Amino acid sequence: MDLMIFFDNIDEELWQDCKEDVTCIFNQISIHAHQFPNWQEADIAIIGLIEERGTRKNIGVAGAADAFRKRFYKLRKNNIAYKVADLGNLRSAPSLQETYQRLKVVCELLLAENTIPILIGSSNDMMIGQFWAYQGLEQPISIANIDCSVDVDELEDEPNKKHLLQILTHQPNYLFNFSQIGHQGYLCSASFLDIFEKMYFDVYGVGKIRENILNVEPVIRDADMIAIDISAIRKADAGASIYAQPFGLSSDEVAQFCWYAGISPKVSSIGFYEYNPQLDTHGHNAQVLAVLVWYFIEGFYHRKKKLDFNSEGEFQKFIVPLSNSLNAPTLTFYKQLSTGYWWMEVPYSSIQMEPVIIACSYQDYLSAVEGGMIPDRWISTQAKLP
Repeated sequence: MDLMIFFDNIDEELWQDCKEDVTCIFNQISIHAHQFPNWQEADIAIIGLIEERGTRKNIGVAGAADAFRKRFYKLRKNNIAYKVADLGNLRSAPSLQETYQRLKVVCELLLAENTIPILIGSSNDMMIGQFWAYQGLEQPISIANIDCSVDVDELEDEPNKKHLLQILTHQPNYLFNFSQIGHQGYLCSASFLDIFEKMYFDVYGVGKIRENILNVEPVIRDADMIAIDISAIRKADAGASIYAQPFGLSSDEVAQFCWYAGISPKVSSIGFYEYNPQLDTHGHNAQVLAVLVWYFIEGFYHRKKKLDFNSEGEFQKFIVPLSNSLNAPTLTFYKQLSTGYWWMEVPYSSIQMEPVIIACSYQDYLSAVEGGMIPDRWISTQAKLP
């Protein structure tokens, strides 16, 4: 399929200042200016989203991608060859649901070519199209959703405040795990958070993240799809959203999440939603967004693309008995020597198949070794396996 039919090219005004500076990112990537980039050869494809019918309060998100480009193109990269294509702005369809479908088709094609979509702009109900793109893979996927609130209010008349219901109840069901990250308790329904925990989903509010941000890293590393609502970042750091809050995650913390996502061999799409340039008087939020994307891309070019847990040169294996008994059950952990990241095996409970291997933290390993404790992520993962 010719993807060009879905996209508008990038206005020259956005890159005119960068043409002569050979060191800036603009001159290191392919953009849809006069001709469409060769997206099949790209590792990463940037897609601007201009749809804003999903919100009535945050009107202005249609301009997010272009405001982001003005800042992003001027950044510098490290000494790594980029294969990044900016495809331009995805044209909105006649209806909102059709725009979701259009985004689904585009992301599906990119995923089939192992090209990671980076989605910039619009309201966060566009997550629906991002999620639909995985249906054809016929395998369970995991989502990490970074947001100050939990958008599951079916009484809301705005799609961007109830879109998670459409994702969580989608049939056929191919959602294995959902992680809610960065929410603030006073903005969320406690009953929904309780339901998430009963479904063995991961729930990490701001307070829990602040206890030890490294405990969130395995959750992000184990996700296939990442969605970031800019309102998860406190207003002082990124206030250009009608939903911005005085409290929340710092831009540094979200940049760290973007690095985790980039370096993960599993993450295959990421979206940045709800940035409203009309509320960004001095372009500060656009700069924050540009740097978040920079961290994701840099992380990607440091990722280990293939994991061989049987490789002694790459991984160290630890078998941990949960008691001193000779017949005690054991847990199996793997430490990646080059990164220091940890994984653990989780066996199926009712069928004879090879165990799944999920990301975990060093603290999970210590809890098993020192206290004989089974990590929470081990329990929640096995509960979802057949």
